[in-house]
Amino acid sequence: MIRLAFISMMMAGSATAAEALVPLSQVKDVNDGLVAVAVADHIRNKCSTIEPRLIVAWRYLGSLETRAQQLGYSDEEIEDFVTDKSEKKRIAALAGAYIVAHDAKPNDKDSLCRLGREEIAANSAVGNLLREK
Repeated sequence: MIRLAFISMMMAGSATAAEALVPLSQVKDVNDGLVAVAVADHIRNKCSTIEPRLIVAWRYLGSLETRAQQLGYSDEEIEDFVTDKSEKKRIAALAGAYIVAHDAKPNDKDSLCRLGREEIAANSAVGNLLREK
């Protein structure tokens, strides 16, 4: 009888925890990670002297997915979040703001190459996803 009551309490607690999940767009570490990936991707696409560290990037994205799962988000919720067009635009806008905040211009190759080199030298989240050729 005590076990049944305990199991019922646990199940009720789990339902409450699941209901309490905030949208993934409000989970700071996941969003910061996605912004870092977007910034790195933008730099490597515009700067011919910097290339991606693809294996590192895949592992990093996997760690972000694992973090979301640990917080209680389902695979379907995670997939919906990362494929949502408005979320992609929001992350791209945050990446653009990051670039500008770091004294670079989103369409200026030289300033993006400089930013990429600075990020690599700083071993930042962005820099860890890049390397110079």
